[in-house]
Amino acid sequence: MLYHTSITLLSVGHACVDVYQGAVAALVPFLVAERGYGYAAVSGVVLAASLLSSVAQPLFGMLTDRWPLPWLLPVSTLLGGAGIALSGVGGSYGLTLACVALSGVGVAAYHPESARVARSVAQGAGAGHRGMAWFSLGGNLGFAAAPLLVAAVVGTGGLRLTPLLAVPALAGAALCLPVLRELARRRAAGAGAARKPGRDDRASFVKLSLAVVCRSIVFIGLSTFLSLFATQRLGGGTAAGTAALVVLYAGSAVGSVLGGALADRWGRVAVARWSYLVAAVAVAGVLLVPGPALYLFTALTSAGLYAPFSLQVTLGQDYLPSRIGTASGITLGLTVSIGGLVSPLIGAVADATSLRTALLPLVAMPVLGWALFRTLPEPAVPEEEAPSVAGATAEL
Repeated sequence: MLYHTSITLLSVGHACVDVYQGAVAALVPFLVAERGYGYAAVSGVVLAASLLSSVAQPLFGMLTDRWPLPWLLPVSTLLGGAGIALSGVGGSYGLTLACVALSGVGVAAYHPESARVARSVAQGAGAGHRGMAWFSLGGNLGFAAAPLLVAAVVGTGGLRLTPLLAVPALAGAALCLPVLRELARRRAAGAGAARKPGRDDRASFVKLSLAVVCRSIVFIGLSTFLSLFATQRLGGGTAAGTAALVVLYAGSAVGSVLGGALADRWGRVAVARWSYLVAAVAVAGVLLVPGPALYLFTALTSAGLYAPFSLQVTLGQDYLPSRIGTASGITLGLTVSIGGLVSPLIGAVADATSLRTALLPLVAMPVLGWALFRTLPEPAVPEEEAPSVAGATAEL
C-alpha cells in the first residue's frame, strides 16, 4: 500500500471518529424538544462526553506508551459510534449519560494511538508535517460535519433514528484495517529498526501545553459565542450568526493544511509563533471592526488558530519522545478540555456587562501563546526517522 494512501485512509477515519465529538452538542436541541431536558440536564450530557474524552486521553496515551495497542483504532472507533447511536434509544436520563460517556471513552482511546500511527506513516511517505496536517484536517472536518449529519438524521425522524449515526463508525473502523495490516506486514518484513528515543524535554512540553490551552480558550470561546455576537453586530437574525460559524469552521480546514506546508519550509515553532500573532490581530478585528469585515477577520482567526494545530501535536511528540502516546493525549485532549472550562466564565461576564466586553480578553490569549513559543526550541529529529516507518512498525 502506498504511504500516501495510508495517510488518506487515516485522515478519513479520523473524520469518522470526530463526528462523534461534534454530535453530542448537535443532539442538544433534540433532547430538549423531545425529552424536555433543561439547561442543567443538557449541560450534563455535553460534559459527560467532552470532559471524559479529554481527561481520559492522556491515560490511554500512557497505556499505549507501555504496550502496543493497534487494535484500539478500529475498536475505539466503534465504541465512539455505538455510544451516540444508542443515546436516543432509551428514554432515561441516566442511560443517555451512560451512552454519551461510552462515546467519550471511544474518542479518548482513539486519538493517542492514531496520532502515533499517523505520524509514522507521514514520515514514511516523506510528507513530513504535511501528512500530519492532513490527518488533523480529517478530524476538523468530521467535527464540523457533525451538526449537518445529526440534522439530516435526527431532524428527519427524531431521536429514534440515532442508530443510523453508527454508519460513520463502521466506515471508519473498516478504513483503519488496511493501514494496520500494511504496517504489520512491514514489521514482519523487517522494514527498518526501531530507533532509540531521544531525551525528554519536559520544560518545553509544559510551555507547549500552556500555549495549547491559550489556543483552546480562544477557539472554544469564539465557537460558543460568535453566532450570538455576529447576530448582535450585523443583524439579519440567526442567518448572520450561522454564516459566521461556517466561516470559522471553514477557516480551520485551510489553516490545518497551510500550517503543515509552511512548517516543512520554515519550521514548526516559527510557523506557530507567527500564526498566534496573526490570530491575536484577527480576534481584535472580529470584536472591534464594524460591518461585514467580521467575516474576514473570523476567517483569519480560524486560520491563525488552526495553522499550529497539527504542528503542536508533533512538537509534543518530539519534546517527549519516550512518551509519544502521553504527549498526544495531552495535546489532543486534556489541554482542550481545560480551555473549555473558561466558556461559562465568559458567559457570566457577558451577563453582567456585554458580550463584546466579555470576549475582549480573548485577544490576550494568542499573545500569550506567541510569548510561550518565543522560548521554545525546534526539537532535533534524527535524519533516519524521516524515510522510515520504524517507530510504527516497532510499536505495532
